[in-house]
Formats: sequence, C-alpha cells, structure tokens
Amino acid sequence: MAATRATAALCLIAAALLMLITAAAAASDTYTNHTVGGDAGWFFNSTTNMTSADYNAWAAKQTFNLGDYLIFNTNTNQSVIQTYNKTTFASCSIDDSLDTDTFVYDNGSDGLGNPTVISVPLTIASTQYYFSAAGDGIHCRHGMAFTIKVATGLGLPPNLNQPPPPPYAPPPGPSDEGPSPPVPVVTTRPNGGVRTGGGSSFLWLCLVVLVLL
Repeated sequence: MAATRATAALCLIAAALLMLITAAAAASDTYTNHTVGGDAGWFFNSTTNMTSADYNAWAAKQTFNLGDYLIFNTNTNQSVIQTYNKTTFASCSIDDSLDTDTFVYDNGSDGLGNPTVISVPLTIASTQYYFSAAGDGIHCRHGMAFTIKVATGLGLPPNLNQPPPPPYAPPPGPSDEGPSPPVPVVTTRPNGGVRTGGGSSFLWLCLVVLVLL
C-alpha cells in the first residue's frame, strides 16, 4: 500500500514538472508585449515630483527578447527616449545624442495631457536605456527612467527583420560615362563642291602667274 502511494506521489510530481516545462517552452515560443510600469503606466506627478511606478524594479522582473514590444500607456505630457548610449541616459538629455544611438518616440499629438500609447519594438540584442526628457530632464532625474537587457530569444520576426538599405552610390561623373561619340567629318561643301586643301589653291595660283608671264 505504501509503495502504491509513493508511486502515485512520484507520478504527480512528474506530471507537475512536465506541465511546468511545457508552459515554459510555450512561453519561450512567443513574443511578449511588456506594459511599462504595469497598471501604473508611464506617468509623472509634477506636484509631488514622483513617478507612478518604480520602473527599474518593474524592469528587473521582466525577461526581454528580440521581437518583444514595450508598451507605454501614458499621456502627451511625457516623452519616451530610447538610447544605447549610457552617457546620454545619465545626462537625462538628448542634447548631445546621436541619431544612430538615440531615438525619440513621437506621441503624435500637440496637445497636453491627452492619453496616448507608444509602442517600442525591441530590435537589437543589447543593454538599452529608456527615459523621459520632459520637464527639461526633471522627470528622468526623479525616477522616470529604467535599464533593460534584451536577449536574442527567438530572434526578430519577419515584420521587424528588414534588410538594410543598399549602400549609397554616387551618380557617374563625366569620366565614368565612357568615350565620347566620334564627331563626323564633313567631306563635301554644302553646295556639293569637292573640298580642297589650302596647298592645292596655292599651286593653281602659281600656274596662273607663270602663264601670264
């Protein structure tokens, strides 16, 4: 009887482990939308100088892979800056950033306080930094910033894995266009007469002079 119970217990444990492994495998076979800050969203209270969530603590609990998205539920008082430059991140400013390592995500509205959703795809496996540059960096300096590390995971899905554009090639210059076409030589006069050289005219003149003498 005891042996039967032990066997049943082992079977239950094995089944539970199998379910966990299956769930983990299923989770790794999909891409994830990460809502930044969870239900608290991406907000800043300018009166209290406090963010609506601890964003670094939130990020530490997530697993980020290529093809995932960061979803910022926010309003048009905030901004979303993505950078791969730690110096730019530390400065809470994009003044000295480069177009190749820092990206500003436009919320698409000129109004203030309007609800908006900003989606940021994760397309590079690396350490990445996010912050808000609103309030001349005050929001960022008071915690509206976080760091993530993006792993390869399943790799980029086809809709994000676009080939780079071809390298720029300058248009051909005059020397690259090949030899100029030959210029035709006119061998007859417009009135149909035969073209003669200046030496022949001189000989005719000499003959006329001799005859006259």
